[in-house]
Amino acid sequence: MIIVRGSVNRKEYTSRFSKGILSRSLIRSELSPDKAYEFASRIEEDLKNKGVTEITTDEIADIVVKLLDEEEEKSVSERYLNWRKVREAKDPLIILIGGASGVGTSSMAFEISNRLGIKTMISTDMIREVMRKIVSEDLSPVIHESSFLAYRSMKVAPPPEFDFVLAGFKDQVATVSVGVEAVIERALKEGISIIIEGVHIVPGFIRKELMEKDNIVMFTLTLSDEEMHKNRFYSRCGDIWNNRPLEKYMGNFEAIRKTNAYLEDQARKEGTPIIDNIDVITTVDFIIETLTETYGGMKHVRKD
Repeated sequence: MIIVRGSVNRKEYTSRFSKGILSRSLIRSELSPDKAYEFASRIEEDLKNKGVTEITTDEIADIVVKLLDEEEEKSVSERYLNWRKVREAKDPLIILIGGASGVGTSSMAFEISNRLGIKTMISTDMIREVMRKIVSEDLSPVIHESSFLAYRSMKVAPPPEFDFVLAGFKDQVATVSVGVEAVIERALKEGISIIIEGVHIVPGFIRKELMEKDNIVMFTLTLSDEEMHKNRFYSRCGDIWNNRPLEKYMGNFEAIRKTNAYLEDQARKEGTPIIDNIDVITTVDFIIETLTETYGGMKHVRKD
């Protein structure tokens, strides 16, 4: 039996070597499940042949990187190392992924969650739904409409020189951001890493003192190609489990594109990374590389 020694949240632990656990970490490096399990099995067999009975997680990581460098592309070992950097940071990681309807914030949150092993995800639409149950439509009608239709519920119409769609959108974002901040503060207090995604993650709307923390990182997804944006709706609404009507999105596509442009403008003003979400793997790699630079740096690594 091989004993593995490691630490989590500054607490030492020991466990039996597990091919399953090691293979899951390799899968996060974009290895196929079969190849990941094969690598894990080979590492276990090699350790047994050498008579190793105890090993640290860092020593296992060194073996993994050496094997990946020998047999896979350099990018695979880099992904593995990036994952470890983020995983070993001492503070909870709060990832905020914003973008207009249809650009892929939900699917991207899922991909990042799988890659980094972050178990907690929440959408801003879910936060808005909770707020709708608490706050009546009479008190806050703006949260009872879709983000791109929020202007229809504004009690006071904006001046003619203002864009109605964006006025309603900003009003709704400002309201939902209160709930987003509450989730962030709770996650920080409990030390839970979380991904929050949705159209209400807009640069400039989350309190400055929160966004100044290195472990809170925001990204803005966009789609520069309008036809590709439309196709995302066709694809999403075609899923049998999805109850969202395609006609609603297509009938308000111009309004959705306005919110897309506004999100880009806000991201530029606030210095938030903007990602043209054309290719999933490229977007995931960019996000994780950015996280390792801003959050996975030495000042965030546990000093166990």
